[in-house]
Amino acid sequence: MKPENHTSVSEFLLLSLSEHQNQQPLLFGIFLIIYLVTVVGNILIILAIGSDPHLHTPMYFFLANFSLTDLCLASTTVPRMLMNIQTHRHTISYVGCLTQTYFFLWFIGMDVFLLAVMAYDRLVAICYPLHYTLVMSSRCCILLVTMSVVLAHSYSLTHTILLTQLSFCMDNIIPHFFCELLPLLKLSCSNTYANQYVLLYWGGGLTVLIPLLIIISYIRIVATIMRVPSASGKWKAFSTCGSHLSAVCLFYVSAIRVYFIHSTGDSASKDRISAVMYAVVTPMLNPFIYSLRNKDIKSALGKFLCSKALQSP
Repeated sequence: MKPENHTSVSEFLLLSLSEHQNQQPLLFGIFLIIYLVTVVGNILIILAIGSDPHLHTPMYFFLANFSLTDLCLASTTVPRMLMNIQTHRHTISYVGCLTQTYFFLWFIGMDVFLLAVMAYDRLVAICYPLHYTLVMSSRCCILLVTMSVVLAHSYSLTHTILLTQLSFCMDNIIPHFFCELLPLLKLSCSNTYANQYVLLYWGGGLTVLIPLLIIISYIRIVATIMRVPSASGKWKAFSTCGSHLSAVCLFYVSAIRVYFIHSTGDSASKDRISAVMYAVVTPMLNPFIYSLRNKDIKSALGKFLCSKALQSP
């Protein structure tokens, strides 16, 4: 039998986005604002959709779940970073680090699968409008979200279990502001072949296969839209997809930069910036992407805020 792996590292040191102490208060203020905007924006999207019966449709059901996932994703990393800056302690326990990695991978996986589900919803709505209500039934919508949760959880749990089998010997400095998978694998003094294998094939499926399916969906969508005779009809169809495409591009450009462009010592800071983009900035921007160009969301938000204003003493 192989001897059980043990780690001699009880905590890890997380590097801030800047090593200059005089910049820490500025970073704290910026990320506090970003986090508050993320929380308020995504909660408002969820409440607006829940309060307006006209938005109780598959598209907005998926959007509400997407907003909830973004809220959880930001809450996995930003509060800890803010606490570290405020207390001037950038350490995190071994258990805390693995827990953060587990939840981060889970919510990132949820984002990936929900983006694919939302693309499928648009495909059915535009290419098969007469069958939309039959295909995208309540049961189907719940099943798609449940599958997204289970698959993302399986991905996260697999990586976390594999991480617990690794040994961490001397070096405990993670060149990120949170416990990210790749830096942890680089720190390990064990053989990480199994981890790399899962990351390559399962992670590759998330960041290559899923975007490919989204691209194929939009090729069919565009082909269908181009057959629409009126320009106004084409614009209306395109407008329902624009927000989703913006969210897909914003997420995948930064994620692929981190996971598929190998880092060097000089690019560690660039990796941190890329991680900030998809882990912190994207969850903040998504509510704006989906609300500013969507009249139904803006109308529902206006009604919800007005009703709350009238109810207040």
